[in-house]
Amino acid sequence: MKAIIFPAALILGARLATAASIDPASAREVLFDATPGELAADACPAGDDPAAEIECLIRLRYSSDPQAQAMAVDFYRRTGCVPGLLPEEDFDGGYRGIIHLVPALPAGKDRRHLKFVAESLYSYQELFAELEKRSGKTLAYRTRDLAFFFFRSQKKRTPAAFAHGWSVGYNVNGSLNHSVDVVRELLFHEIFHLNDHAHGDWSHTALAAVYRSIQKKCGTRMTCLAPYAQGFVKVVGGTYYAFTPGNGVWEYAAELSIQYLREQREIIAGRKVKKPFKCGPPENAHAWKLLVDEFFSGVDLVPPCSGSETPKPPR
Repeated sequence: MKAIIFPAALILGARLATAASIDPASAREVLFDATPGELAADACPAGDDPAAEIECLIRLRYSSDPQAQAMAVDFYRRTGCVPGLLPEEDFDGGYRGIIHLVPALPAGKDRRHLKFVAESLYSYQELFAELEKRSGKTLAYRTRDLAFFFFRSQKKRTPAAFAHGWSVGYNVNGSLNHSVDVVRELLFHEIFHLNDHAHGDWSHTALAAVYRSIQKKCGTRMTCLAPYAQGFVKVVGGTYYAFTPGNGVWEYAAELSIQYLREQREIIAGRKVKKPFKCGPPENAHAWKLLVDEFFSGVDLVPPCSGSETPKPPR
């Protein structure tokens, strides 16, 4: 889902957008603003070590579940991410209507969601480390130092997640959030939106011509869109999510980023990518190169397509 502004995190998100890491004051908000009065004023006093203060706050937040507590502290230590709570609010879900969201700690019976999120972020670190090792290049793509706001939707099981200002909202009741494999791709999609915005909403201009040319050719017809939406999410009873009316080129770009994740993981695992996205229609090759160059330093482990030439932009 495109970076949606959720009111409870708007001000915090604006601060995080320019911060290299989460500071203790922001961590307090992420972890305890959803439950006013729960944190004692003298809890985890400030000192010379901001990381120690944040770890103290995380331990307090997850004190009801020692396993989740250890997992949350380790998650912070390895990624700089703080797993907190989304304050209660009514969410404008667009065509989904107004959805009531309540804070939900990923602990106890919901602990698996903290595990899904943590393992997803660890896998990104491993992926980029291997890509840098093999290419000798640095990939300046941010997947760490994020605030996670966990919540539960009531009466509906959407949205699965949303993002804004280096923050991600995650639904423990989301219909998609049932395995680490699914969550890995879901979060990569959301985090792409954050990186896209940090690049000046790059997709809105760089991929606009490609996206328009596909729309003009296919509309929302799935059989026509299939070659251009290889591996993309489909909407039940509709079309591909990236081409659903009301969505736009930013969703096309985010879905394309998931293909990048999948294909690089396949190559690193020693497997062959059966149908590389870039080896489809010319529009695919053009969009792929633009995205890989902009966000991933041009690093693509998938071999060139047979008989491929430099992709030409669509007219």
